[in-house]
Amino acid sequence: MPAAATQKTYFMKAVWHDQVIAESNDTIVVEGNHYFPRSSVNSAFLKDSDTHTICPWKGTASYYSIDVDGAVNKDAAWYYPETTEAAQEIKDYIAFWKGVSVIQ
Repeated sequence: MPAAATQKTYFMKAVWHDQVIAESNDTIVVEGNHYFPRSSVNSAFLKDSDTHTICPWKGTASYYSIDVDGAVNKDAAWYYPETTEAAQEIKDYIAFWKGVSVIQ
């Protein structure tokens, strides 16, 4: 069963190795994860990954590794390029994990 998505209007940042990877006051929270609009993410730190996983209610996730000054955090960001109908509002939004701090 899909979890309800909540739009947040306070300013959030995703930080790894003292570098701001993303910042936005327009994240969407699903299952406790802040999804950042793609336009709010500094793509210079993202490297494409071949990893994909399947969520039964959101669809197939694609991943990015994060590279900050040569330090790589493999598959630390994920997004849904195509979603199920239930997850349309997070299509192409990016979420973080694996040690990336998402802070207010």
